[in-house]
Amino acid sequence: MMMRKSALALLASAAIPLIAGSAQAADLVLGVPNWPAANATSNILKVVIEENFGLEVELQNGTNPIIFEAMDAGSMHLHPEVWLPNQVNLHDKYVNEEQSVVMNENPVQAIQGMCVTQHTADTYGITSINDLTDPDKMAVFDKDGNGTPEVWIGAPGWASTVIEKIRAKSYGYDQTMELKEYDGTVAWGELGAAANADEPWMGFCYEPHFIFVAYDLVYLDEPEHDPATWTIIQPTDDPAWLEKSEASTAWKGATLHLHYAASIRDDFPEVAAMLDNYEMPPEVLSQAGYALSVEDVDVETFAQDWVANNEDIVLGWLTN
Repeated sequence: MMMRKSALALLASAAIPLIAGSAQAADLVLGVPNWPAANATSNILKVVIEENFGLEVELQNGTNPIIFEAMDAGSMHLHPEVWLPNQVNLHDKYVNEEQSVVMNENPVQAIQGMCVTQHTADTYGITSINDLTDPDKMAVFDKDGNGTPEVWIGAPGWASTVIEKIRAKSYGYDQTMELKEYDGTVAWGELGAAANADEPWMGFCYEPHFIFVAYDLVYLDEPEHDPATWTIIQPTDDPAWLEKSEASTAWKGATLHLHYAASIRDDFPEVAAMLDNYEMPPEVLSQAGYALSVEDVDVETFAQDWVANNEDIVLGWLTN
């Protein structure tokens, strides 16, 4: 790739000779989880690394466990957006125990929980998590007419989906609703259709996310997070995980952290320093998701344009 003649390229030119000789033998592979903001972040980092360190960078799709396992094995080198505490089991294993993965210490603050459109709250009086146990109020979500309302709790493979099952059991709305799991893009398409038609919608939400840019959404009221009410056991750890788990208050505020393979510190210390300095404004993640999912912007084009238009942010990663 031809390097941009910019302040970033000029700044990094001194660093390129230090690592260019090994670039051909030690390309970096960045993981790409299956949500838009993470896809955008990996593409942005690809542009920054290639333009400023003279390395070839590949992108590879993967689930959270696959990316962590690959970072541990050395076949992949970065996860752009690890949600904690959602992925704390992977973090603990590979960061704390194996020490093969490093966590960036500049997180984005995040929120997650069940939410509805403002139209749903105003029209149907659905404002509290306790409303999900009210069959009369929930009847509006019986989309297939089988007598049981449906609610989307997340995608298969998301750690949050496991916890939402536990929360549904703890609050009791697993008895009044069918808990649905499918890809987020399908759920967000349903949200868009419902919002445009002034029809009710409810489901699992998290932010930063483009849906909060595109639609008027509100979280359902529930008791403030109390760690004493949360006991989370993973399905991989105990066949009776659901029965033994409890989560009867709101989510604790989450944080999003970039994680990278510890081997980068030895192989490309200048890149590791940049990854340690990395800090992304949260609004960028929502804007990226909106551009990719709603405006159908090509992710490579988005990344190139974002880097070109945000040299001040990238310079901070390179120089702090």
